[in-house]
Amino acid sequence: MTTTATDTAPLEPAADVQVQRWSLPSRIGSGAYIAAAVALALLPMWGDASLQLTMVEILYFLSLAQMWNLLAGYAGLVSVGQHGLVGVAAYTLMVLAERRGYDPFVAMVLAGVFVAALSIPIALFAFRLTGGYFAIGTWVIAEVLRLTTLQIDSLKAGNVQSLTPKKTFAGYELQQRVDYVYWAALALAVGATAIVIAVLRSKLGLALQAVRDDEPGARGLGVKVRRTKLIVWVIVAFWTGMTGAMIHLKSLTIVNTSSFDLLTYTALVIFIVVIGGVGSTAGPIIGVAIYWFITWQLEDSNTMRFIILGSMAVLVAVASRGGVNGLLQRIAPFELFPIRRRLRR
Repeated sequence: MTTTATDTAPLEPAADVQVQRWSLPSRIGSGAYIAAAVALALLPMWGDASLQLTMVEILYFLSLAQMWNLLAGYAGLVSVGQHGLVGVAAYTLMVLAERRGYDPFVAMVLAGVFVAALSIPIALFAFRLTGGYFAIGTWVIAEVLRLTTLQIDSLKAGNVQSLTPKKTFAGYELQQRVDYVYWAALALAVGATAIVIAVLRSKLGLALQAVRDDEPGARGLGVKVRRTKLIVWVIVAFWTGMTGAMIHLKSLTIVNTSSFDLLTYTALVIFIVVIGGVGSTAGPIIGVAIYWFITWQLEDSNTMRFIILGSMAVLVAVASRGGVNGLLQRIAPFELFPIRRRLRR
């Protein structure tokens, strides 16, 4: 057998290839987001009380929207029972802060921990369902949680519960209480966005999107589907629970029907994400901005606000499955945060 020069020639080394995360648009977008977060952190110094209260609502909706988007947009787990987590967190907060004397912000974190722990046995049942059955199942679970609180006599969930400032916020002055609740809302909103970015930049994020796009194929490639879903499910439950507790620190009132409100804490959140863009980090931010504008214009008409947001969600879903963010991407593609991987020589 003869050997040619081609056979014996050494292979040329492959060109150096690097995985690049950052791009110019993502640097600008991330910088703008950080600058906005810093400006909002200083809002008590330059804004008035009404703006501060309005921003608390906007920020907790952003936190809820980012978490639902992570669950539905990236994990493919379309839940319509997030209001159940908010309601459980509200009563957990009441027991810990009002009756046990815990610091309200410590109680807020512990409420999130309790909701996360409760979400694990719930997942054992919910994960047996798929597609529309999963969505309906999560709604049923939320109703079961609401009715369960009514059956626990010590909670007195059939009555209106109030968090008295003298007990819940013992040691906090009025303005200090208002400022701390606002900063908690800001931390939850910024933290929710940071969690989504961190997850998407990790191996967990790759596994999530693989499971969402083709679960049997992802399982065939070695992805542990159930564990991947459970990790994200618990993360979302924890953050949603903390957000739900913070909402009731602001209102100081717990009513069974409003704390477990499907329209406010699930339907409205879904509208926000669908309008902004499901499965995009910028989508919830755009959706919350649109929600704030509509609320500002129609603050005295809650019914009309729901009608407009619901109609917008339907129209946007028909025109672009990527929401407003998808429409903007068609005009001028941009990346708000560095989550994509690019190969560069």
